[in-house]
Amino acid sequence: MTEQDINKERLELALEAAGLELWENDLVAGDVIRKPIKIFEELGYSEEETSFYVNDMFTIVHPDDIPVVKAAIDEHLSCVTAQYRCEFRLRAKSGAWVWYANYGKVMDLDGKNKGQRFIGVTFNIDDRKRKEDELELINRKLTEQNALLEDMNAMLQSLATSDSLTGVANRRKLMEMGASEVQRAMRFNQSLSLLIVDIDLFKRVNDTWGHMTGDLVICAVAEACVQCVRSNIDIVGRIGGEEFAIILPQTDYAIASRLAERLCSAVAARQIAISDSVMLSCTISIGMATLSPFCSSFKQLLIDADQALYLAKDAGRNCVRGKCL
Repeated sequence: MTEQDINKERLELALEAAGLELWENDLVAGDVIRKPIKIFEELGYSEEETSFYVNDMFTIVHPDDIPVVKAAIDEHLSCVTAQYRCEFRLRAKSGAWVWYANYGKVMDLDGKNKGQRFIGVTFNIDDRKRKEDELELINRKLTEQNALLEDMNAMLQSLATSDSLTGVANRRKLMEMGASEVQRAMRFNQSLSLLIVDIDLFKRVNDTWGHMTGDLVICAVAEACVQCVRSNIDIVGRIGGEEFAIILPQTDYAIASRLAERLCSAVAARQIAISDSVMLSCTISIGMATLSPFCSSFKQLLIDADQALYLAKDAGRNCVRGKCL
């Protein structure tokens, strides 16, 4: 056995151990000099079928992968890439699609016929690809679950800070935001006003029409409050029962007074449908307070606005009264 034969045998053994199959094409004659026979055996094809497919492997390449393979070959043959590399699926005799990889290069074997031989290896990467697909699926599911978890957390946060009936801030959120806005106003020497809104004679509504109608009235007043204030600046919250509070950052007493008057008029003009044929209306009383050097906490601001609310009730309801220290 010659040294060349020994080297060839060593190469065959190394390729087999590595799971690689060598192929070689004559670019001038267009012939397949060395055919990847074992691949076709692995795919389940008979010797006769192998002879047919080996000369036109594109017959069993996945339709989606054909443009990818051809582009990779063209890029290498036109010297765009230093090496031909491509991954694609081949159809097994069973109909299953199996992933393979091709690595190759145009070579000059004898130093004279430059670029006449296209030589490479083909090997099975199906197991790796399936694991990659499984990992991608797992990652996609994790991404979806994380998004769902974020939505649920946002929902829980909303439930923890929102009034379940009206959707405005609940008392806890209102107190937190109020304390924060008072600190901000005092730090930057800005105006801050507070309105306390109470639905007039609300007990009469519940006693006459029932609690479900009472809930409709509460929601209608909450909606009117939200519509009358600045979005993403002012804060509307439900203190409890039929009473609301509106925090008005950067708002002095005069501006807050005008807003409160508009709100009173808007609620009085509102028609609330409690059935197909019955409309109900209501009025509100509003107590106002504006931050001053004599008021250094949100709690005190609430007390001042609440005292002003009693003045509005005593004045006959459906009106605004304020306290500016």
